[in-house]
Amino acid sequence: MDFVDYWVRARRVLVFTGAGISTGSGIPDFRGPQGIWKKRQPVYIQDFLESEASRVEYWDYKLEGYQGFRDAQPNAAHLALAKMEKMGALDTLVTQNIDGLHHRAGVTEERIVELHGSNRLIGCLTCGATQDPAGPFEEFQRTRRCPLCPCGGFLKPTTVSFGQPLPEALLERAFGAAEVADMVVSLGSTLQVEPAASVPLRAARRGVPYLIVNQGPTAHDTLATFKSHDDLCVLLPAIAEGLSK
Repeated sequence: MDFVDYWVRARRVLVFTGAGISTGSGIPDFRGPQGIWKKRQPVYIQDFLESEASRVEYWDYKLEGYQGFRDAQPNAAHLALAKMEKMGALDTLVTQNIDGLHHRAGVTEERIVELHGSNRLIGCLTCGATQDPAGPFEEFQRTRRCPLCPCGGFLKPTTVSFGQPLPEALLERAFGAAEVADMVVSLGSTLQVEPAASVPLRAARRGVPYLIVNQGPTAHDTLATFKSHDDLCVLLPAIAEGLSK
């Protein structure tokens, strides 16, 4: 069977996406040969809270990628998944990505679980209020200090930092979807980062078909029902087209 055959037979498809689905939109990956963490050391949340120097380092790293995230547009793979959702061929989309491109592509908000948060908003670590990123980034560029909320709390993008636990409610949603899925598809992830990588694994261990598409090896390759190295921007539109017939 090919991808379309598997997809046609499924009724509740869980799709799990990683950085590889967004490289076609100009968003760099994190752990590949040219990944971000080959060039930058991550700032841990405790250091962010305790040190202004660490907060400046964090905001400087975020500023470096801000324009790219702000201007990035969904690619053919994102758009194909949105099309599949509208066809009833995608039940839940769990993503490690923080670029918001699944939302921009038109996938329904209620079907997306952003496990690692999002760059789409800036949040206050004290009161939880959120706002558009433009103002805080302009302030940081002007002052070279961590922007503050009117309540006095530190501001940062609503992404999960190193050393910060994933929100329990999001994990529960993701694992709940894995428990009822009758097929799981991992797209563009090395499947090395936990606990996120355990989401598709939860479904696969129930014995449902597990399809993996990634241009390099993944930690789950031996568990895959079907593995492909195809370009997602080519493969997913073709699958969507096949499902529409």
